[in-house]
Amino acid sequence: MARSFVNWSGSLSFTPAEYVEPADEDEVRAVVLRAREAGTTIRPVGSGHSSSPLVRTDGILLNLDRMAGVLSDDGSLATARAGTKLKALGEGLYDAGLAMDNLGDVDYQSIAGATATGTHGTGIRFGNLSTQLVGVRLVTGTGQTLDIGPDEHADLLPAVRLSLGALGVVTQVTLDVQPRYELRRRAWCAPVDWTLDHLAELQHTNRNMDFYWYPRSDRTQVRTMNRTDEGPTGRGWPAPGRSERGWADELREAEVGPTHRTIPQHRDLRFEEIEYMLPAEAFTACFAEVRRRILDRHRRTVGWRVLVRTIAADDLWLSNAYGRATTTIACLQNTSLPYDEYFRDMEAVFRQYGGRPHWGKKHWLTARDLRPLYPCWDDFQAVRRRLDPDGVFRTPDLARLLEEED
Repeated sequence: MARSFVNWSGSLSFTPAEYVEPADEDEVRAVVLRAREAGTTIRPVGSGHSSSPLVRTDGILLNLDRMAGVLSDDGSLATARAGTKLKALGEGLYDAGLAMDNLGDVDYQSIAGATATGTHGTGIRFGNLSTQLVGVRLVTGTGQTLDIGPDEHADLLPAVRLSLGALGVVTQVTLDVQPRYELRRRAWCAPVDWTLDHLAELQHTNRNMDFYWYPRSDRTQVRTMNRTDEGPTGRGWPAPGRSERGWADELREAEVGPTHRTIPQHRDLRFEEIEYMLPAEAFTACFAEVRRRILDRHRRTVGWRVLVRTIAADDLWLSNAYGRATTTIACLQNTSLPYDEYFRDMEAVFRQYGGRPHWGKKHWLTARDLRPLYPCWDDFQAVRRRLDPDGVFRTPDLARLLEEED
């Protein structure tokens, strides 16, 4: 059945040849085998929050919304169906007395889609969401079902935990979880120079920390989160119940709650976004150039804000944080305002400082640009050829990202 698809921001719209919503793994396998026989392609899709054209296809668009729910837990691991939205996953784990280690800013993504694109939160001790996967159940391009984990097909784990949907259809994921806990979120505004001067201390003394920079006021909003049973390990700013004139104001009353309700933030405003992952040591110089260019060239048309977060290094082959402690810079632009010239200018800066683009957000890089950024690029390609030898998941946009032109 043909059906149009529009992503969350409205910037991507297309009509695939066929739109399918399988109810179980057998139906997934049937779709894969049918596509392989017909020589057409399949593109798995999550909630559509991605700003990139990664999900675009002229073949079969496969949505896993009907394959949702937490299947099992044993206190340290939990298995969920791939289409489970992060909000529902958080509630299901909470009811079982459990929680994920970290989350990103939004919770309407599916767990498979979020991990496939390297969705992340913030905190120097926390990797992206994909690092919380310890097992994946996958229907490959040949219709074979593989259980991939530490004890079975372990050599595939670094590829399938963050795969862009290029290796097959993920039907289940197993997560490393922990007993549920509560976080205290605090936020305050401060001059950008104060925030930058204290950034390292804020990052190292709070469980989670990030900040927004607002170009039109040239000020920041600092956000910290700490477990209620631990608290910050440093001074903590500002002192509870007060703000200090001249460097901090508009102190919000602290929010307290379980992680899945405290970290994600509801947003009615739709936006486009470009985000690059930078070597942590390159952040200061990169942000200074980003700030200079925005103030000099784009301030009149920049309608919103710039977000700075951190990610721990990992060993996932296509992870933007592979092998290095990472600081991210994301430029957000209201959907009602132009973004192309602004984002392309920012991308030039990010690339100058060794940045890797977020797979699910705006960027203009192709395989020729991307391959030098990922030390295990060729290892991933070998796994892709092994699991999808006939190119069932080789859509045009995926080929542009993963295959160099002759």
